[in-house]
Amino acid sequence: MDYARMRVIAEELDARAERLEGAWRVEIGPSGPVLAMRRRPKRHAGTVCRIRAQLDAQLRTTHPGHVCASGPATEHPALGRMRLPDAMVVPEAVLDEEGIAVDATQVLAVVEIVSPSNPTNDYIEKLADYPAMGIAHYLIVDPRTGTIEVHSDPCKGRYARKDSYIYGDSVPFGSWTVETSAFRRYGKAGD
Repeated sequence: MDYARMRVIAEELDARAERLEGAWRVEIGPSGPVLAMRRRPKRHAGTVCRIRAQLDAQLRTTHPGHVCASGPATEHPALGRMRLPDAMVVPEAVLDEEGIAVDATQVLAVVEIVSPSNPTNDYIEKLADYPAMGIAHYLIVDPRTGTIEVHSDPCKGRYARKDSYIYGDSVPFGSWTVETSAFRRYGKAGD
């Protein structure tokens, strides 16, 4: 099926999802359009919030006019992919455009917080899609294990570089640094 047809199906699914109870998302992966329910722990949202705040503060200096946004998808029509990252660095102006997706050529970096129920999506599927889409930097934060991976230097549809960190580290991510000492793991009472 061509991307234009998959995109139409994705938009139909997205319109139906708005009428459903709960939080739903639509992505286009290797198998085509997928509608999946989003049920994420509060710690997932807290980690996204902390990363966005840190990157937004640094973007004012490193990339004026860019923000770390949550909400829109990113797409690469030639590749036939549309993904919904937890956060991405984009020009602020693209957030005023019509549509549900930002062209991947506008995305400087993406961030994914691993969900307890589907880690394969972030570690395998999106790890294949984001470099193929030409996105230069991919940050994977895993609250299940307290680990962080920074992937960079896309080359021939893969990231050529992977750097590993643990919670508490100052993590270099592109032109920025993410402080992780306030990140919390899933299932750790009292943290």
